[in-house]
Amino acid sequence: MAITAAASRLGVSAFLETPQIELRPQWTEEEARVAIRAVYRQLLGNEHIMSSERLTSAESLLCNGSINVRDFVRCVAKSELYKSKFFYNNFQNRFSELNYKHLLGRAPYDQAEIAFHNDLYHNEGYDADIDSYIDSAEYQSCFGDNIVPYYRGFATQPGQKLAGFPRMFQLYRGYANSDRAQGQKKGWLIWDLGRNLSSPVQTSASGTLSGTTGGSRDRSYRLRVLQSASGQRPQVRRTTTEIVVSDDRLSAQLQRINRQGGKVIAINPA
Repeated sequence: MAITAAASRLGVSAFLETPQIELRPQWTEEEARVAIRAVYRQLLGNEHIMSSERLTSAESLLCNGSINVRDFVRCVAKSELYKSKFFYNNFQNRFSELNYKHLLGRAPYDQAEIAFHNDLYHNEGYDADIDSYIDSAEYQSCFGDNIVPYYRGFATQPGQKLAGFPRMFQLYRGYANSDRAQGQKKGWLIWDLGRNLSSPVQTSASGTLSGTTGGSRDRSYRLRVLQSASGQRPQVRRTTTEIVVSDDRLSAQLQRINRQGGKVIAINPA
């Protein structure tokens, strides 16, 4: 069920009106090829893929039934193709945003989700981070083994938080756009997630609705932090400190404060 009747004005009707692509029992090779093209389109953010870039071995395994759609999604997400387009050239926050969009079909809901994946990557590595999306109960519930992930963030459904709808527009940027063509290497949502703000949506020049950020990405922020006493002694006092941090370091600083037992009580432009 669409979250709004004005899907055409929102510019998302192309997704809401397109049926899910699933390899059902007794599927044909042509149906497998359709699923393969859909996986590339979804995971590569609507970017054209050249013949030389295709994962021919993984495609063959899917076509002969040796792996399922979820396995093929995993192969693409762990490939050098995916890394070269989204991992190597982006900040970690931006990469996590794109993983949510590509693998779970939605935007991250809050800073805790970004922090979880940042920590997982730093502690266990790239493959473990990718597996955490694909092996999650959320992925299994929404896509199972044989449905190609799609942009479900534009529709109401059980477990879908309303905050994800406007934030999906931040990452969507239009049906004809591609994720790499945006030229955005920092996280789109860092300001809104860091302050737990709702992401605004406004009408674009073309008449459709698109996401806009709640603040500038090229600025610094002043954090007021309620910090616990350090060491192993009983915490009998807490002190308030101020930290000035640049936009691209905001997420990492928030994670560091959380690990140290601190609490951010205010974030303001510096």
